[in-house]
Amino acid sequence: MIGVLVTFTQSEKFTRSALAKTADELRGPFEGMAGLRFKSFMLGEDGVQAKNFYVWDDEEKARAFFTEEIVEKVTGIYGVPPEVEYLDIVGFVDNSGT
Repeated sequence: MIGVLVTFTQSEKFTRSALAKTADELRGPFEGMAGLRFKSFMLGEDGVQAKNFYVWDDEEKARAFFTEEIVEKVTGIYGVPPEVEYLDIVGFVDNSGT
């Protein structure tokens, strides 16, 4: 498994309501996406960072998703270019089934 943390940082604060609306509007294409286990839309504590965290089955699928076109698209949505960080998941706890 591989995690991908996508961070958008801007000088003005993101609002929770605006990010919640974005998450609601963008969730459809991710539901049932091959290779994607989880995706979360998050707001940093300071409000100047919006973060998306993905858990993928493998690195190839993760890297294939984050094309230049996707980066351009999300830059337009969030108003700033993202920082994309790939993380090797060495352990995972999933309590969703309990």
